[in-house]
Amino acid sequence: MRVNDAQEVRQFLDRGMDPSSTDKEGQTLLMYAAREGHLDIVRLLVERKANVNARTPSNETAIMFAAYKGHVATVRLLHERGAQINREGWTPLHYAAFQGHAEVAKYLLESGAQVDARAPNGATALMFAARNGHIEVVRLLLARSADANAKADSGATALKWALQTQNTVIADLLRKAGATD
Repeated sequence: MRVNDAQEVRQFLDRGMDPSSTDKEGQTLLMYAAREGHLDIVRLLVERKANVNARTPSNETAIMFAAYKGHVATVRLLHERGAQINREGWTPLHYAAFQGHAEVAKYLLESGAQVDARAPNGATALMFAARNGHIEVVRLLLARSADANAKADSGATALKWALQTQNTVIADLLRKAGATD
């Protein structure tokens, strides 16, 4: 089956395929479609009651894959159909910030994503955006009152990571927001 062929997916579903079945790695067809931004297939699968909050063995969900790849329309559809944006551990906002997808991050924040949610290592979306040089996401998160002095479990801060990557523009933004060395 080709994950980018909505007609073929529809045929499999019509013949009884479970829309939430997983492959040997624990990933659902919805996760694959969300990662690739195949909105028509995502829509088809959620209409057929695919579990929008199914998790891989490493706790990733379809909305996280879509956020990581910057597919805002897919993120929006999944969220509208009940996909969680706030949860323990990694969140879609972490994934969007890590990759610098400002439009996805903005949608998630407008939809109630916790700006200072902590990843398993204690890092926040602001830290990931700062470390990876995503100025637009840093600005967005600071405008939403992200904690500029939050510390990861290692003791690292967004400012420390910005300075380690020699991103003085982000470091200046963080200092203006109250971050201290």
